Amino acid sequence: MKIAIMGAMPEEIAPILKKLGTYKTTKYADNEYYESTYNGVEVVVAYSKIGKVFSTLTVSTMIQYFKCDTLLFSGVAGGINPDLKIGDLIVATKLAQHDLDITAFGHPMGFVPGGSVFVEADKDLIALSKEVASELGKTVQEGVIATGDQFVHDSKVKDNIVKHFNADALEMEGASVAVVCKSLEVPFFILRAISDTADTDASFSFDEFMESSAIISAEFIMKMVDKIVR
Repeated sequence: MKIAIMGAMPEEIAPILKKLGTYKTTKYADNEYYESTYNGVEVVVAYSKIGKVFSTLTVSTMIQYFKCDTLLFSGVAGGINPDLKIGDLIVATKLAQHDLDITAFGHPMGFVPGGSVFVEADKDLIALSKEVASELGKTVQEGVIATGDQFVHDSKVKDNIVKHFNADALEMEGASVAVVCKSLEVPFFILRAISDTADTDASFSFDEFMESSAIISAEFIMKMVDKIVR
């Protein structure tokens, strides 16, 4: 077994690298990958940079070049479900690309011929996350995560995404990671800590809470690794 642990930004993987302690850095495809061993299992950690293109490149590399067979994503997201507050955790049950739009040809938002609107995350890993949440004494919400190449701070755009996808949270990498993992038959798990509420004050909230939210998310992910290793 070799586990890929991925984030989009350096801040999202820094707490994970700190927990690993020692690691080997490999430069490949204009990125850096951090290889280590954790409880006897090989892990590869990387941040992709923001957006669907970079996350697709990174997850493809982790699976095809580094031969990872399970992927865990740790990061932050904007909450659009009013029940989600800053610092809350959400596990993706399914993901969609909210900016994929060929509705002019009669298709629903997020759909492309040969694909589907939603990609479902691995149910076994979600079940493990419930055990982790219980052991950590944390409440974790399951829900739909919508992905797009834009930082959403417009309430009209947010409302439109809720209308089409019934999404709970927004980010910029998850659905593209999901598509690659599904296509290459690699089980995946995506956890997001809410760092802002996707409203007009989102940039301020993001700057203030991203680092602490990333630490919370990373702690959870490493407990997931513990469960998988056992």
